[in-house]
Amino acid sequence: MSIIYQVPAILNKHDIKRVVLSPGSRNAPLTISFARHTAFEKYIIPDERSAGFVALGMAQTLNAPVVLVCTSGSAALNYAPAVAEAYFSNTPLLILTADRPPEWIDQQDGQTIRQQNLFGNHVRASFQLPVDTTHPDGAWEFSRKLNEAVHACKMHQGPVHVNIPFREPFYPNEELRFNETLPYIAFPKIGGSSPAPFLSEFLKRIPASVKILCIAGQGAPNKELNEIIPQLGIPVVCEPLANIAVSDNRIQKQDLFLGKLSNEQQEQLKPDLLITWGASVISKSLKQFIRSHKPLQHWHLSDSSQWADTYKSLTGVIQVSPVDFLRSLVDTSYNKNYLNEWTALEEKASIYSASQLDKSQDLTELNAFNTVLQYLPSDSYVHVANSMPVRYLNLLGFPNNDPQQVFCNRGTSGIDGAVSTAMGCALSTDKTVVLLTGDMSFFYDRNAWWHNYTCPNLKVIVFNNHGGGIFRMIDGPKGQPELEEYFVTRQKLTARHLANEFDLNYFHANNYDALKSQLHKLLNASTQPSVLEIETNGQEDVAAFHSFKQQFKLS
Repeated sequence: MSIIYQVPAILNKHDIKRVVLSPGSRNAPLTISFARHTAFEKYIIPDERSAGFVALGMAQTLNAPVVLVCTSGSAALNYAPAVAEAYFSNTPLLILTADRPPEWIDQQDGQTIRQQNLFGNHVRASFQLPVDTTHPDGAWEFSRKLNEAVHACKMHQGPVHVNIPFREPFYPNEELRFNETLPYIAFPKIGGSSPAPFLSEFLKRIPASVKILCIAGQGAPNKELNEIIPQLGIPVVCEPLANIAVSDNRIQKQDLFLGKLSNEQQEQLKPDLLITWGASVISKSLKQFIRSHKPLQHWHLSDSSQWADTYKSLTGVIQVSPVDFLRSLVDTSYNKNYLNEWTALEEKASIYSASQLDKSQDLTELNAFNTVLQYLPSDSYVHVANSMPVRYLNLLGFPNNDPQQVFCNRGTSGIDGAVSTAMGCALSTDKTVVLLTGDMSFFYDRNAWWHNYTCPNLKVIVFNNHGGGIFRMIDGPKGQPELEEYFVTRQKLTARHLANEFDLNYFHANNYDALKSQLHKLLNASTQPSVLEIETNGQEDVAAFHSFKQQFKLS
């Protein structure tokens, strides 16, 4: 049996278990071999753009590589948005694209484009497999490169592209048997010695009077980290996407209070030492605060090769896990009064938020979002679409128990693929998955529903003010005469027809009382995927948002 039918057998040895396939002809050898291999969970998603994000959502949830398989031509190009997101969010995807033989490239043959290195510098590695595998050396190269691709995907935690040219015939003419004795290259990870002694000596250099601030970027929940952080007498600024558990030193309301401080107050609040870890942060006010009031030292903690100088103040990258570093920091001397300055501001902002939002019965997007956050079950996974939803979450935070984990595609921060990513998550877990999305992102990804899988654990909440409301809120476009037509892109759609088309539970709210009752119904629906559409007035949403931020006073 030709090596081209043995791809699943090789990947199975690397403990890869999930594959998302899109129908096609040129990829038949891959499709048939995966379909007949019993070790894999297979998902057929017709739209490749949606398929890419479904695989992304699975890989995020499982923290393990997921395989993507498509036919040749423009099909592979449709993976590009998800591949870029996976690259910048460090999500492992193994992308297998079927291709024409090399001699037929640029010869006006159907479904033929230039697929080698198709994703450019948005993948961790790219491999071109041989088309001639009848010779033993060709079969050896095919197997070796596939093993290398798996290693690159796991080691670098990102997307890896494997382009596989196939000659006809594509379909096996004999019974397909998998060869479990194929060459398998293992890549064991050997743990190093504990860094604790080194860190203990290193941290003794910190003066006892130093003001230390920690900022946690986007990241997955970490039990050890959540146990250590409350032991620190240090303010830890962490947005909801950081997935840091509730503690007395957790700071989340910085978007409200930092902009209200005078320059002298900001100078007083600035840290001497900034310690960061994780991926990106959303808060513009936090970035501006640090960039304008630079610490004397900024250390970024990373046990991988991924880091960035977000605050234009980086003085060192310490190659260690945040858990190991912070564990050693617990017993270090530093200025513990500095924490009180941050927590006093956090408390004022929290009291203001609760008083302002709880008394409002108007159904604006801000108030609706706050109400939704109070209803979310603590054992759920929450996905948040980009643009305004993630900014509302950042401004408000979770008022009660934090969910199991919060996800958002902040690698590229695009509105595309939000529904498909949440769909991939729902297909990977029995837990409730809730997506909070705006109308533009929701309708943009309507093909996320175009498949044959039931996801009764997926709940989608659509905030529909009939346009891209964020453009009414940012300084550039909001003063331009082209605002409504060219930027906001007003649209008249509702989710009702889409829900009917794909047989989804549909709930609707356009007033505050209806919202509370419909939320209860949405979260208790169990037979099929459910959508709650919350309709608000875009102009009123803008006014409420600005009023909420402007009325907050520190005194």
